[in-house]
Amino acid sequence: MNRRDFLIVAGAAALTPHIAFASTQTQLMAQPVRAQILPEGHPATAMLGFNGGTPGPVLKMQQGGMFDIRFMNRLDEDSAIHWHGLRTDNAMDGVPGLTQEVVKPGAEFAYRFHAPDAGTFWYHSHNRSLEQVAKGLYGPLIVEESAPPDVDHDLVVMIDDWRMTEAGTLADDFDNMHDQAHDGRLGNYARALVEPVKQVQRGDRVRLRLINVATDRIFPVIIEGADGMVVALDGMPLPNPRPMSDLVLAPAQRADIIADVTSSDHLAFIFQTREGSYLLGEIPMDGENAVRVPSQVPALVPNAVAQPDMDKAVSLTLSMEGGAMSRRMMRGMMGRRDAIWAFNGQSGVTDRPFHRFARGQTARIKLINDTRFPHGIHLHGHHFFEIGAGDTPGDFRDTTLVEAGGTREIACVFDNPGKWLLHCHMLGHQAAGMKTWVDVI
Repeated sequence: MNRRDFLIVAGAAALTPHIAFASTQTQLMAQPVRAQILPEGHPATAMLGFNGGTPGPVLKMQQGGMFDIRFMNRLDEDSAIHWHGLRTDNAMDGVPGLTQEVVKPGAEFAYRFHAPDAGTFWYHSHNRSLEQVAKGLYGPLIVEESAPPDVDHDLVVMIDDWRMTEAGTLADDFDNMHDQAHDGRLGNYARALVEPVKQVQRGDRVRLRLINVATDRIFPVIIEGADGMVVALDGMPLPNPRPMSDLVLAPAQRADIIADVTSSDHLAFIFQTREGSYLLGEIPMDGENAVRVPSQVPALVPNAVAQPDMDKAVSLTLSMEGGAMSRRMMRGMMGRRDAIWAFNGQSGVTDRPFHRFARGQTARIKLINDTRFPHGIHLHGHHFFEIGAGDTPGDFRDTTLVEAGGTREIACVFDNPGKWLLHCHMLGHQAAGMKTWVDVI
């Protein structure tokens, strides 16, 4: 099977997570599963999943509601769940060694947390996450607005890639130092997983909740057969919706799009690569909606967000260092595998935080990528503003992409107390040392 056969996915069987509304206790069981990753006709693949499948169930909650989740670990290895993008209580963040102990095989853990923000989020393993996420331990988490936008269909679109062998198994080379020192673990097969699986009509208005759940791959995405606007990034509404052209999602980033279906043939997700365009997946079409009249896409209702005090902000610098073609890489080759990458000269989580903040303090952080590779920097428990032109707060995100050799400034109000992880969400880079933490007291 050649590379193009791996990547083109038209006709591939869908993976279909079910929906679990969390108004009462929801059970999430991590367990070995078999999933049809490759198209029908190829063997199912041994994976990890939740509640019998991968991706895990779509968890839904109304804004302001309480998630009550009983996590049961039925794997033969430790695990824990992180609720990516949710501004939860620190004890519920799901980071072993920082906010909780690992959940041992056969053990359970009760996660209870409020959902203060409406938006598109996701959950995933945060123990041995490079391996466990690659094997399928993730799922979407949706917090619904009290007055959701007027659409005909609300669809979750998870974009992932897998490194598959000719035998249809997931390659197990998770300790590949070459991967970790370069772009990370990049798959040879990619798909867009749509939930729920349903047909749409020409003229329908759809909400597409795109989530990049891949461990390391950056996805430039084109949507064919629809005309619409990006209305939210990383779960947070944009003040002014913007065209959905030039959409790029780093690992863990999300984008909400409201679009009108313009094609009678297909609504397709296209992955743009240097070698050409690849079809990630399609939503089937059936008929025409003659009732809906096209109209302007409105902005979503904003979440309550603390504004940064730029005049009193503490200024900090976080330098990304290491990787291939660096002196740190040579030291990693000769010594610790988990020290290939670093922040400010320090690899991994130590007993000293990147910084200790007073609750409510604003920080202006310059992210300097002094490496040959891009990095998607994710802060737990908070969102931050990307500083835009004119020194003004721009997009409000929890994960920002900093290109190789580039610089990004962010401003964050550290108003959520606790110990919070700060790391590269290229999970191969995180596993190889690119992580630290902040302390909010």
